[in-house]
Amino acid sequence: MHVLDLFSGIGGFSLGLERAGMETVAFCEIDPHARAVLAAHWPGVKIYDDVQWVSRHALARDLVPTPNVICGGFPCQDASFGQTQWGKRVGIEGERTGLWRHIARLADEIRPDALVLENVTGLLSVGWGRVLGDLAAIGYDAEWDRFPAFALGLPHRRDRLWAVAYPGGSRLSRHNKGQGVLKSAAAALAQHGDGAAGAWRALVSNLDAVRGGDGLSVAMERRRVHALGNAVVPQIPEIIGRAILAAEANA
Repeated sequence: MHVLDLFSGIGGFSLGLERAGMETVAFCEIDPHARAVLAAHWPGVKIYDDVQWVSRHALARDLVPTPNVICGGFPCQDASFGQTQWGKRVGIEGERTGLWRHIARLADEIRPDALVLENVTGLLSVGWGRVLGDLAAIGYDAEWDRFPAFALGLPHRRDRLWAVAYPGGSRLSRHNKGQGVLKSAAAALAQHGDGAAGAWRALVSNLDAVRGGDGLSVAMERRRVHALGNAVVPQIPEIIGRAILAAEANA
């Protein structure tokens, strides 16, 4: 399955989905440093720098294969609970989180077999209903769940809202009437057991070792830390991607 990766960051989505067996055919990322990372790891793959200029026509013009999957962790700043220290959370109506509309637009233009979406859990109270309504308006069903990074044994919480959407009446839609893609993914996540708690305790008790004897150089690490903090945990889209491929094969 061919993937169009929007709001790509440093490629966490694509890293996971390609591990599952998919192929990324184009990225879209506005940050120049992140684009340089993508170009280094995915040489030859088309990278757009502004989502408003990505379209079915642009993909065809640039000889990009038609995507079967569109993924995107669209901007979360207007929905994040961290925003409350700066002002009211405006959610999906905000300038940044509102860029969701371009994912909906491209889904309507391209009609992929699946959308894989990620955002902060704060979106549930300031715009998730709008996202579901936009999907319904273009004929897409959706399922969603919350998956934290520590569910995989990773030493940080990073609780996120994940969703998979697909055209009503499609094979994935029929599969959802049984188990559901995200239910399958959640079952795979559960296999990691309680390793997360131990990993977290180990990190907290060994912070000096993690940081190094002289600490971190802020000047050297600023861009790297920002890029990592803005990325999704690749293991989660990998598990979701495997569940999508299994559902496509078995539906």
